[in-house]
Amino acid sequence: MTASPGPVPSGKIEQQHRDARFAMRLSLFVGVLMLVGKVAAYLFTGSSAIFSDAAESVVHVVAVAFAVFSLWLSTRPAVPQFHYGFERITFFSAGFEGAMIVLAAGSIIVTTTQKWRHGLTLDHLGGGVTLVLAAGVVNAILGWYLVRMGRRSHSLILEADGKHVLTDSWTSFGVVAGLGLVMISGWKPFDPLVAFAVAANILWSGGRLMWHSMKGLLDYSDPKIGHQIRNQLDVICKELGLHYHGVRFRTTGYRQIIEVHLLFPHAMAVGEAHRQATMLEERLTIDLEVPAEVTTHLESLEDHAEVHHVQHYTGRPD
Repeated sequence: MTASPGPVPSGKIEQQHRDARFAMRLSLFVGVLMLVGKVAAYLFTGSSAIFSDAAESVVHVVAVAFAVFSLWLSTRPAVPQFHYGFERITFFSAGFEGAMIVLAAGSIIVTTTQKWRHGLTLDHLGGGVTLVLAAGVVNAILGWYLVRMGRRSHSLILEADGKHVLTDSWTSFGVVAGLGLVMISGWKPFDPLVAFAVAANILWSGGRLMWHSMKGLLDYSDPKIGHQIRNQLDVICKELGLHYHGVRFRTTGYRQIIEVHLLFPHAMAVGEAHRQATMLEERLTIDLEVPAEVTTHLESLEDHAEVHHVQHYTGRPD
């Protein structure tokens, strides 16, 4: 049994971690500023739509604060009590952010319904719309940056946060459009209707984040990644004259953990088999488009099926 941690230089990995930490701190700082601006706009106007936007920003700041901690923990090295490190906290972080978004949607629906029942009062819409529009533009730029950084550093935490920020920006633009209709037509129900639409949109976004988190925690194997792994294994094994089976893989949020069984002639020396297995591990981690750690299991070509059958029959593990 051998394993390869991948060819990515430690200096490059550390630089990616520094970039990711800077991006998360920037997201938290901007999130607090956007929250202050939206709360001011809500107090200025009394708009349900602006309240819905501010409520999402409250959740976003809480979620980002947790994501900052998760990002720090995910880059910590493994310890004796946690042999595989802490990278899978990324899935829990994404799920927490999704749950907070769903909570915000519920708060928006309840508050907007109560305001509509007790009568709609709107004031100073021009100033409030300007504040929300400015927040939407800033969030759109920040969200694009976070998603780009997340994909570059293979950080699910950053990418999830970036998608949330982009959702926040679309929310702001929707609020601006709705209040614009109120200002043009004078029909105040446009305001709560936009708030309900915002709640539905962020409810969908939060649900998707929670589903993505659950798949990661349950070791979901992406068929697209599996296709790439098997294609590269086919090429490498053909060049080395090897056979393989029993491919399994999962993601930690940063890298793929890949297991594969290799078949060697019964007469081949263990040292030579180990050398070829190591070559395959190194080639596979280089050829894949994502960081990977490969573990191989060496088996005899001539009798592996019989051995597997006997172990299955007796209940002994492979």
